Amino acid sequence: MATKSGDLRGNTPDAAPVALLIIDMINDLEFPGGDDLLTPVIEAAKNIAVLKKRAKALNIPVLYANDNFGRWRSDFTELVNHCLNDGVRGKRLAELLPPEDDDYSVLKPKHPPFFATTLNALLTYLQVEQLILTGITADVCVQFSANDAYMRNYGLFQTS
Repeated sequence: MATKSGDLRGNTPDAAPVALLIIDMINDLEFPGGDDLLTPVIEAAKNIAVLKKRAKALNIPVLYANDNFGRWRSDFTELVNHCLNDGVRGKRLAELLPPEDDDYSVLKPKHPPFFATTLNALLTYLQVEQLILTGITADVCVQFSANDAYMRNYGLFQTS
């Protein structure tokens, strides 16, 4: 369970031994084969939405890790808006898994979310010891995430 910080300005996040890491689920699916993934990924998103709701009920922080999809001048909010408003295949994913104000996010330039991002610093700051990993594995991103987390001594739970 998370513990509340003493920062009255709301700038300091809660500390939590466990965090839910949602990988690449805010995704436009605008790539070759994206049509083939649409139905199974929407089903996965529905399950992940249930998992997210349960995590929130237990005060487990939720973190989104997403590719920037070559949009080097974007941020996570812009990526979400792109998926919701630009007529892309993955719109339903963003509708099913909308980031909430108390969720965290990191944009990643490559497959693993630990590479060239602030994820490890954020997890350290939150005092996370174990990660629940879930998401799209189209480019082995979940596998690489698990490998990198293991190498950093995080305990792992991977959903299927």
